[in-house]
Amino acid sequence: MSFSTKHTAALLGGVLLAVLTGCGSPAEKGNVEAVGSEAAVPPVKSQGLTPSGLPGMPPVLDAKDVYAADRPGKLSPVVKGFPSRVYVPNTNSDTVSVIDPATYKVIKTIKVGRQPQHVVPSWDLKTLWVNNDIGDSLTAIDPATGKKGRTVPVSDPYNLYFTPDGKYAVVMASMDRQLVFRDAHTMKTVKAVPVTCGGVNHADFSTDGRYFIVSCEFSGELLKVDTARMKVVAQQKLPLDGAMPQDVKLSPDGGTFYIADMVANGMWVLDGKKFTTPKLLPTGKGAHGLYVSRDSKEMYVSNRGEGTISVFDFARRELVKKWSLPHGGSPDMGGISADGKVLWLSGRYNSEVYAIDTSTGRQLARIPVGSGPHGLAVYPQPGRYSLGHTGVFR
Repeated sequence: MSFSTKHTAALLGGVLLAVLTGCGSPAEKGNVEAVGSEAAVPPVKSQGLTPSGLPGMPPVLDAKDVYAADRPGKLSPVVKGFPSRVYVPNTNSDTVSVIDPATYKVIKTIKVGRQPQHVVPSWDLKTLWVNNDIGDSLTAIDPATGKKGRTVPVSDPYNLYFTPDGKYAVVMASMDRQLVFRDAHTMKTVKAVPVTCGGVNHADFSTDGRYFIVSCEFSGELLKVDTARMKVVAQQKLPLDGAMPQDVKLSPDGGTFYIADMVANGMWVLDGKKFTTPKLLPTGKGAHGLYVSRDSKEMYVSNRGEGTISVFDFARRELVKKWSLPHGGSPDMGGISADGKVLWLSGRYNSEVYAIDTSTGRQLARIPVGSGPHGLAVYPQPGRYSLGHTGVFR
């Protein structure tokens, strides 16, 4: 997360220190029921019918697989001419490193605003938005040319999402304690929604787009937000002292949300519709980022605190592999190559980026970048539209 003097009062205590120093050791755990197999948590059954989506949202292609549009080669006509690049925001250097994935070399460094946290593809796929958190701005990058465009004033843009109908950007204003709905193109505020939890940071939308789940890092809570009403409709505290939920990802069948937690060292397994108390599936120390494979069969979990990546099998509902980075590292946020063969992750505390073979788990490259690399975006990727973050496509 970010830190600035204007937000000091919001971060009293040791929480921020834990985040900025690799999140430290987990707090004393409460009573948490762990998940280890399909028998432990029965899967939520898909109805097999295409749900009625949020008005204006593109029709769901497959109710049993929300990622059906993300297959290798399914590039939108909008992005087909874009060069393949990896855009890395360096939070401490106030830059974006641009990597050519064909050579594993940094080919350009772009100066942006203060403390860039994530590089976010716009809903219409035409723009990459750099979230300058402490700089209180968004900087546009044209993925067709790699050139920096306009910078738009936006308060506390730690992370950025887009509603499935393409109307609004949703700013995760972590220190401002708000979810801010803005016009997706002009970024003018439409509605600011105050929240009572601390550290809103990541989210994902239901299959029908009618609601989304938000993680609150500093208070260990989850929110359920009605998309059309722009309103928090439910809130719960995670059943673990000191929980720090991070990335949120919907299962292909739409029945389950997975929420990485870097203090719980695993993923929370949540029935989004019922919004009942989730159960914990341990993955590794400092679980942080979640990325679905191009065939929708597996999900990669970056365990930042131990330099590993866990592989979760959706059909079996269990972990099937764990890959270790040679000589360790701090794998954080990232994305998957358009062909699905390479997982790209930033090394948050090592000033580097990792390229990992998704078939073997072998490290293909370790690339030096600026200081504090965070939410990198692999672009372009398959999909009809972007829901934001480092690239959540449907």
